[in-house]
Amino acid sequence: MMKRALLGRLALFAAVASSVAACGGTQVRRIDPETTTDLSGYWNDTDSRIVADDMIQDCLGHPWIQQFVRANEAKPVVIVGLVANRSSEHIQTGTFINDIERAYINSGQVRVVAGGSEREELREERFEQQDWASEETRKKLREETGADYMLTGTIEVIIDKEGGTEIKFYQVDLYLTDIQSNERVWIGQSKIKKEISRSSFGL
Repeated sequence: MMKRALLGRLALFAAVASSVAACGGTQVRRIDPETTTDLSGYWNDTDSRIVADDMIQDCLGHPWIQQFVRANEAKPVVIVGLVANRSSEHIQTGTFINDIERAYINSGQVRVVAGGSEREELREERFEQQDWASEETRKKLREETGADYMLTGTIEVIIDKEGGTEIKFYQVDLYLTDIQSNERVWIGQSKIKKEISRSSFGL
């Protein structure tokens, strides 16, 4: 009788332990990076990719690029400058800039040169080569490809909230400017509006 009761308790303990193990722990599921996801309502990788692709498509559809090619018989060279985050969110603008550069390069219609800290790192490497690389392999100073245009912009967000419902309105403005003349040759704007509903019970 006691043995049967002990076996019963062990079986119950095993069932409970199995249930706890199933409920706890970490579960990981891989998903396609191109999948549209929106868990929190904050700016995310999907927003960055979609806005960059749409804006560059619009940019390359305007007359400035055809006018440049006709006048110079060459593809324009673009450098992506500062895209300022003027929102209250922590937005990784570096990822957005990378998405813009990718969209430009993949279009095959423009050439892109490195900017910012990456450009400084490349210059430092060329300086180092003057002392340490062989004459046959060292790269020359002051032989960079100069950009014809600079792309800059801003990201802003307006938030409206009432109760458990929140509306987020993102606006991205981009400006393409002729470096020689300071003339704006293209201005682009993209807007995203999200409605986020949160249960007061946390469910």
